[in-house]
Amino acid sequence: MIHSVEKPIVRSRFRRLLGREFYIAKRFLKWHFSGIKFSKINRDVNFKDVWIEHQSTLLRKLKDVDMYLQYNKITNLRLAIAHIDGVVIKPGEVFSIWRMVGRPTKRKGYKEGMMIHNGKVATGIGGGLCQLGNLIYWMALHSPLTIKERWRHSFDVFPDVNRTIPFACGATLAYNYIDLQLENNTDITFKLNLWLDDEFLHGVLSADRPSENKYEIIESDQRFELQWWGGYTRHNHIEKRITNLKTGEVRTELVAENNAIMMYNPMLEG
Repeated sequence: MIHSVEKPIVRSRFRRLLGREFYIAKRFLKWHFSGIKFSKINRDVNFKDVWIEHQSTLLRKLKDVDMYLQYNKITNLRLAIAHIDGVVIKPGEVFSIWRMVGRPTKRKGYKEGMMIHNGKVATGIGGGLCQLGNLIYWMALHSPLTIKERWRHSFDVFPDVNRTIPFACGATLAYNYIDLQLENNTDITFKLNLWLDDEFLHGVLSADRPSENKYEIIESDQRFELQWWGGYTRHNHIEKRITNLKTGEVRTELVAENNAIMMYNPMLEG
């Protein structure tokens, strides 16, 4: 059965700007008046039990993307993770990327980086921070932390090149209303550490006790479809398989159903 996806609506620049600032203000008010207890950095706390380590490549050659944007992204990542590295997520708390990082501006040292806008490559101050969202989201999937808020691109912009994780396992970011938020509804305290080296963005999620489960992220029902308006779309399901290390009991949870408009033709020519 074809999964119908509507052709995207292209709005005016003024409409986009007005809408963005409205939602930024709305989120800012929610931060300060919702009563949510947000996580904070505590670098004096260290946990020996590592739940997951992950790394992602900093420099990737992408079609029609200038490499200077990739180098600028590294600067942007370094500035952003300085506000997150060492955050402790206690029971009952919520971790929010944008509440910790703040608005990325040129005055703060952020540079022009790559962004995706309406399925096309664009540039903007602070561009490239989606890589940070992708890394943290992937690690969170390997834990019992609740994904309180997560967004992904509604477009599949680039063909798979050296993909190491399933399609659509990322988390896009746009200050501040497109956020990644994790809620700790357990009795476990977690800590997130982030750093850069010459090749990778690194992350470690540790806790005050070892994990009792093994977490696996599985892709299923992947398919490409031709829509009535002429474009192709890509679809899949992302599931989390949780295996209890003591009993061997296995359960599977649906993480997300993804439907993305493809910005390239999936049918290879001879």
